Amino acid sequence: MRAIVMTDWGAPAALEELARPTAADGELLVRVQASSVNGFDLSVLSGMIKDALPYELPITLGRDFAGTVEALGPGVSGYAVGDRVFGVNFKVMLGQPLHDGTFAEYTAAPTSFTAKIPDGVSTALAGTLGLAGSAAIAAIDAIAPSPNDTVLISGATGGVGAFAVQLAKARGATVLATSTPDRAEHVMALGADRSVDHTDDLAVAVLSSHPDGVDAVVHLAGDGKGLAAVLKSGGRLSSTLGHAIDPSSFTEADVTGVTATPTTETLEKIGSAVAAGQLIVPIQATYALDDVPRALDDFAQGTTGKLSITLS
Repeated sequence: MRAIVMTDWGAPAALEELARPTAADGELLVRVQASSVNGFDLSVLSGMIKDALPYELPITLGRDFAGTVEALGPGVSGYAVGDRVFGVNFKVMLGQPLHDGTFAEYTAAPTSFTAKIPDGVSTALAGTLGLAGSAAIAAIDAIAPSPNDTVLISGATGGVGAFAVQLAKARGATVLATSTPDRAEHVMALGADRSVDHTDDLAVAVLSSHPDGVDAVVHLAGDGKGLAAVLKSGGRLSSTLGHAIDPSSFTEADVTGVTATPTTETLEKIGSAVAAGQLIVPIQATYALDDVPRALDDFAQGTTGKLSITLS
């Protein structure tokens, strides 16, 4: 099968021919029809995760997948060949080395991180949901916004940010979303109450309209500089980039590091919300499997929503 692979640390992503995987216990063999680019893919390519996670080279890149079930592994029930499914191939969370991926024609995916695609949701759209959607849910749940809260989403223009803006707004919070002036319309269309230009002094920009600070911050992008200054005393901050914040700066705040946990229950929640029209998934561009290296380069430059990968 064709797959996008990193053969060694420091090597570029490249299209290779690999043997088709087989479904082990508790896994589905999925014919991948769609995927998407996530920050985790760049972390692998850059070597950031080399000393943090077990791995086995070569590593097939890609985590998200959507497609059809090709075969059932031993012990699998509740699925049938031909079912439309989506999810995240994140076996490293199950104690296995990082090796398999989803920028490939087939992937052997654990059922614990898989769900059926709801009626009314296209396979291409489902391929963008898993990792970004579950990360956004974790980040918003960690700060638990109420209708009286003002929440700053730092990194609002990306895929996780698009979900986070909408999830915070759905809970009734007033949402401030970081963006550049040319992307302000994008975050406002997602439901943000105000766009904040993060290219200048973020603290000054936020405190100009909220001099007492905000109740909570969701940190999805950037080095976190200035976030402590915009939080009220006793405020809450969740971060998917714990390495990019200085905890000592938040002596009077509740800081929580979060990771995406794309369980079947969480995936079903995301899929149902998309099917019901409660979550919009902005897709900036779509690439073929052969063009994944270019998609990764484009992602590194910053995105407005998701970058989708289609295989059929």
